[in-house]
Amino acid sequence: MSMAADLILLITALIWGFAFVAQRTGMSYMGPFTFNAVRFLVGSLTLFSVAMIFKEKLLQPIKPQKGSWRGALLTGLVLFTAASLQQAGLVGTTAGKAGFITGLYVVFVPILGLLVGKLTSWFNWAGAILAVIGLFFLSIRMDLTIASSDLIVLLGAVIWAVHVHLIGYYSPRIGAVRLAITQFMVCGVLSFFSALLIESPSIVEIRNGWISLAYGAFLSVGLAYTLQVVAQQKADPSHAAIILSLESLFAAIGGWWTLGERLDARGMLGASLMLAGMLISQMSKPLKARTRIKNSPKI
Repeated sequence: MSMAADLILLITALIWGFAFVAQRTGMSYMGPFTFNAVRFLVGSLTLFSVAMIFKEKLLQPIKPQKGSWRGALLTGLVLFTAASLQQAGLVGTTAGKAGFITGLYVVFVPILGLLVGKLTSWFNWAGAILAVIGLFFLSIRMDLTIASSDLIVLLGAVIWAVHVHLIGYYSPRIGAVRLAITQFMVCGVLSFFSALLIESPSIVEIRNGWISLAYGAFLSVGLAYTLQVVAQQKADPSHAAIILSLESLFAAIGGWWTLGERLDARGMLGASLMLAGMLISQMSKPLKARTRIKNSPKI
């Protein structure tokens, strides 16, 4: 993987980390589905407009393979599920905690890779154990219970890991920008109908939360998700995940800097163990897949 791709992923992690702050503050004005509907629809339309202006540079001459568009719709559905869980969880937790818990997808990515024949090393298992211990200190209370909001974000982390694999598989087959626009539109439309069914969205809510929405739409969606898709065209999913996991650190910094969030000693210990687990899980190179399922098309 090139240095340029690494830098792109690092910028993506920075944007996403501070996006937790925007998403958290956005919940002060509107429901999670309304927030996601606006940011993903605006993000997709923005990217579509840019793609039309710079068509030759952004839209690669890739002839979509059979079934690729179904894959793009599937990627959008998975994005909708992950984003909805994350946004709903942010209603009851801090930006910093949500960032660290979401970052666990870096551990889940290689583990889920086992399902398609991508063997994982003991580094991944060691990292997973450290991350689980860290999660215990960060989110498990003294009475051995976990807040429902943290549990929702944790479930979302598993879905984000699935999303990373789907991006890695379909991006070179469809084209980075085409895949980005499609998945954003699918996620936005699904969020819109969910908002109509569950929430009571209004223009007043959207107007009051426009700063958070602007960050979420133009930077987090329009720019960062697209940068991820571009970088992952030539990146191993596990390698990309370790860089993207730094969003948890940026989320904690953003929560402290702009929202005044603080972690107690127990939370700091947990966050440190989780970050260490994320890093350790990516210290080894991916092992070769078993020959009999080397070219498995499951994802």
